Amino acid sequence: MSNPTTALPLTGAPGRRPVGAGSGFWVIASAFLVAMAYSTVPTPLYVLYQQRDHFSSFVVTVLFAAYAIGVVLSLFLAGHVSDWVGRRKVLVPALLLEAASAVLFMVATTVPELFIARLLTGVGVGMITATATAYLSELHRSHRPRAGLGRAELVATAANLGGLGVGPLVSGVLAQYVTGPLTTPYAVFLVLLLVSAATVAFVPETVVVESRTYRPQRVSVPELARAHYFAAGAAAFAAFATLGLFTSLAPAFVATTLHLPSRALAGGVAFLVFGAAASTQILFRRKETRHQLTIGIATMGVGLAVVTLSMFVVSLPLFLVGGVAAGAGIGVLFKGSVSTVAALSSPTSRGEALAGLFLAGYVGLAVPVLILGAATQFVAAKYALLGFSAAVLVISVAAGRRLLKD
Repeated sequence: MSNPTTALPLTGAPGRRPVGAGSGFWVIASAFLVAMAYSTVPTPLYVLYQQRDHFSSFVVTVLFAAYAIGVVLSLFLAGHVSDWVGRRKVLVPALLLEAASAVLFMVATTVPELFIARLLTGVGVGMITATATAYLSELHRSHRPRAGLGRAELVATAANLGGLGVGPLVSGVLAQYVTGPLTTPYAVFLVLLLVSAATVAFVPETVVVESRTYRPQRVSVPELARAHYFAAGAAAFAAFATLGLFTSLAPAFVATTLHLPSRALAGGVAFLVFGAAASTQILFRRKETRHQLTIGIATMGVGLAVVTLSMFVVSLPLFLVGGVAAGAGIGVLFKGSVSTVAALSSPTSRGEALAGLFLAGYVGLAVPVLILGAATQFVAAKYALLGFSAAVLVISVAAGRRLLKD
């Protein structure tokens, strides 16, 4: 969503000796990974919050929706600001904002406090995602001016989706084997976030700071290809809805329907899903967009079907296989959606067109899981999941038919 801007020579923070562009590249990659990992720390902990505070699965989805709301607001209000105020001036405060949310999580004793903490996490992630991705591209270009951007794109993908997988794995293991399951994971990431913010302050700046009238990120729809654009948005909606399932209610499904309450297992499931998504984005990044869309829809559909089946036959192996397949499909389907929108839009409006795609995705992240959470209050979880999976499959297949139509 942010359009990378090149401006040399690189500059450091006043009074500090900046690291070089090469070392700075890895500092930003590490900070990006830590920030994204922190954003999924609560995933295996929701069941513990339910036990402590006695709230329903629907409240879990509300807390999850708070994160999505924060991301959307931040993406459209602050995600593009680093293009003219500087990457560091956005990235460091965003990391500190996430650190503040970690502190709030550590002391939270009520649902409203948890809601605010998740909202702050989302705001921080929205500021970080576009900024860190652009920062990596510019530092790479400065350090290796004759090389392509493949390395920067690969590292950004690994840090983003890989981080989302690492967070629940670490917090799940800590919650299972260390005292203070609802405080220790946040304390660990609080330290990592503060260290990340401190080291980012020494990375050279890559844009020329300029005075510009502020405006929110605009959304632009290509006029000559609206049908395909909205279909790409529907595909992103379906992919993010599936992602939301595995980062909100899936741990509760594992604990209740499959009768496996291990927090380490819950974190491991999320790790497998995000790891599969990151791997397929990397593996299929050179495939034609049509192939990406076809593979993504088919693989995600099969994965959701297997996950749903595992709820009825009560099988952990089936659940894991389905989760990995769904994650693989999510990664390549979203990559195909981004490629579609990038090809449909002009260079001058590409950022605005991608903004609309991300908006569709994050609506998909929040709304379907809210409906799923509400449905679990009236029907058994496995039947609610069956309805959710059917709806997501219908949307993704309909989107695919339009996108693959010449």
